[in-house]
Amino acid sequence: MAEEKLSYESAREELVDVVRRLEAGGTTLEESLALWERGEHLATVCQGWLDGARKRFDETIDSDR
Repeated sequence: MAEEKLSYESAREELVDVVRRLEAGGTTLEESLALWERGEHLATVCQGWLDGARKRFDETIDSDR
Protein backbone atom coordinates (compact mmCIF):
# COMPACT_ATOMS: atom_id res chain seq x y z
CA MET A 1 0.00 0.00 0.00
CA ALA A 2 1.35 3.40 -0.96
CA GLU A 3 2.05 5.85 1.84
CA GLU A 4 -0.79 8.32 2.06
CA LYS A 5 -0.12 11.99 2.74
CA LEU A 6 -2.93 13.45 4.82
CA SER A 7 -3.20 17.03 5.92
CA TYR A 8 -3.53 17.61 9.65
CA GLU A 9 -7.11 18.74 9.19
CA SER A 10 -8.23 15.73 7.16
CA ALA A 11 -6.46 13.27 9.51
CA ARG A 12 -8.05 14.92 12.55
CA GLU A 13 -11.51 14.95 10.95
CA GLU A 14 -11.25 11.27 10.07
CA LEU A 15 -9.93 10.47 13.56
CA VAL A 16 -12.95 12.18 15.13
CA ASP A 17 -15.20 10.05 12.89
CA VAL A 18 -13.37 6.85 13.86
CA VAL A 19 -13.77 7.66 17.57
CA ARG A 20 -17.47 8.39 17.06
CA ARG A 21 -17.97 5.06 15.30
CA LEU A 22 -16.12 3.15 18.02
CA GLU A 23 -18.08 4.87 20.77
CA ALA A 24 -21.39 4.16 19.03
CA GLY A 25 -20.69 0.43 19.00
CA GLY A 26 -22.61 -1.95 16.82
CA THR A 27 -19.55 -3.14 14.93
CA THR A 28 -18.04 -6.58 14.87
CA LEU A 29 -14.81 -7.27 16.70
CA GLU A 30 -12.95 -7.34 13.39
CA GLU A 31 -14.44 -3.98 12.32
CA SER A 32 -13.65 -2.48 15.73
CA LEU A 33 -10.04 -3.64 15.51
CA ALA A 34 -9.70 -2.18 12.01
CA LEU A 35 -11.15 1.12 13.22
CA TRP A 36 -8.81 1.12 16.22
CA GLU A 37 -5.79 0.52 13.99
CA ARG A 38 -6.89 3.29 11.63
CA GLY A 39 -7.37 5.60 14.59
CA GLU A 40 -3.87 4.83 15.87
CA HIS A 41 -2.45 5.62 12.44
CA LEU A 42 -4.41 8.87 12.21
CA ALA A 43 -3.31 9.91 15.71
CA THR A 44 0.31 9.32 14.67
CA VAL A 45 -0.19 11.45 11.55
CA CYS A 46 -1.70 14.27 13.63
CA GLN A 47 1.12 14.08 16.18
CA GLY A 48 3.68 14.25 13.38
CA TRP A 49 2.11 17.43 12.05
CA LEU A 50 2.02 18.97 15.55
CA ASP A 51 5.63 18.00 16.25
CA GLY A 52 6.71 19.51 12.94
CA ALA A 53 4.82 22.72 13.63
CA ARG A 54 6.37 22.96 17.10
CA LYS A 55 9.85 22.44 15.65
CA ARG A 56 9.32 25.17 13.06
CA PHE A 57 7.98 27.50 15.75
CA ASP A 58 10.97 26.83 18.02
CA GLU A 59 13.40 27.38 15.13
CA THR A 60 11.75 30.69 14.29
CA ILE A 61 11.89 31.86 17.90
CA ASP A 62 15.53 30.78 18.22
CA SER A 63 16.54 32.59 15.02
CA ASP A 64 14.95 35.81 16.27
CA ARG A 65 17.14 35.88 19.37
